[in-house]
Amino acid sequence: MARNKHPEETIQLILDVAFRLFMEKGYEHTSIQDIIDNLGGLSKGAIYHHFKSKEDILMAVTDRMTAESNQMLADIRDRRDLNGREKLKTIFRESISRPVQNDIFTVAPGFHDNPRLLFSLLHDTIDNAAPNYIQPIIRQGIADGSIKTDYPEQLAELILLAANVWMNPMIFDSSQEESYRKFMVFQQMLQGFGLDIVDREILERVQELTSIYQKNK
Repeated sequence: MARNKHPEETIQLILDVAFRLFMEKGYEHTSIQDIIDNLGGLSKGAIYHHFKSKEDILMAVTDRMTAESNQMLADIRDRRDLNGREKLKTIFRESISRPVQNDIFTVAPGFHDNPRLLFSLLHDTIDNAAPNYIQPIIRQGIADGSIKTDYPEQLAELILLAANVWMNPMIFDSSQEESYRKFMVFQQMLQGFGLDIVDREILERVQELTSIYQKNK
């Protein structure tokens, strides 16, 4: 077999096809064979040369969708016109409002049946998002007086674990009512730290994403 001279193009084709099928059929109802059948003649070996499993493909699809979002988080972190508390509020609003979230909640499977994906989310939250985005903002907030805590590292982890894991309907299969109750507790917790940074508009968006997931699971 001739060596593939354009492996990056092959990877992008696989991800394009997988993303479309995940959107149309749902992750759980899309098989590797479905992806192969839509690759225009590429073999199963072409897929397994780049990805070990369907879960690997999903993670690559999600990584590609969220790359722009991560850049947005970095841009907010580095802004000079906002204090720490204002940056946290902006991050929550911008993160949850991005249209890419609709795609993520449409294609993603239930994490309770995918422990590898759940571990990946936890790992990214603790080792990437918290230290690289939230913790620096909290430290700035401490310096400018807008955030008060003696434990910026732990507060950063707590905020993200609550927002990304505990409140995530893809992990706990939460209904819209359950999402509402969790959001209200989350809001009260943040207010206890003096962080009035989530509001009804964000709540309505959380419930919208929950509905998207429940409809497509």
